Amino acid sequence: MKAVAIQKVWKYFGDYPALRDIVFDVDRGACLALLGRNGAGKTTLLRILAGLSDPTEGKVELLGHPARGHEARKRTGLIGHGIAIYDELSAAENLRLFARIYEVADAEKSVQQWLERTYLDRVQNSPVREFSRGMRQRLAVARAFLHRPELLLLDEPFTSLDDKAIALLQSLLKDALDRGTTVVMSTHQLREAMELSTHVALLNRGKLAHFGARPAEMLTDPGWLYRTYGEA
Repeated sequence: MKAVAIQKVWKYFGDYPALRDIVFDVDRGACLALLGRNGAGKTTLLRILAGLSDPTEGKVELLGHPARGHEARKRTGLIGHGIAIYDELSAAENLRLFARIYEVADAEKSVQQWLERTYLDRVQNSPVREFSRGMRQRLAVARAFLHRPELLLLDEPFTSLDDKAIALLQSLLKDALDRGTTVVMSTHQLREAMELSTHVALLNRGKLAHFGARPAEMLTDPGWLYRTYGEA
């Protein structure tokens, strides 16, 4: 059973096809870097994988279950752009809410652990509306890892993080991959992504321009794939 199975997915916004006949699978335990220029369709595809949007045509399964189903959602962690961060709640209250949703055992211990690991324990009782963008991103990281998901979906996860927080997120992702977690990440920060990825998918104007094992050339030359497939 594949961690992610995408079968002939199209997504239209009006008459515009943002995704065009996307087909690929992601094996369990793999780390896929989803690449492409702005507007290529990366966020649209990740929102479909996360069950936040339906494809116009086609089918998506996560861990053998429909992407919008309860079973897939409870086994998936998501880091997006402010998705499911509640400004009126404190950092601790946000994590407690999701600990209940995900039925996390020993929830308060897990909440405190992730507040500490993301350097938010000193501001845990402050409302999120007072947080900087970087602090919000760290809270999103804590929320995504809180329930030890089998699949992580990340949309530009390194955006707005300082060097210390980037190093933390890379360490958390490496630990998750070592446990067999599957990771799909969209990012423009290629050097960080190439340190983790086992596979790459390149979108170009909504089409899948390339999918396969991470080329060795990208470890020393992250822009190689763009140039090779005509996006330089």
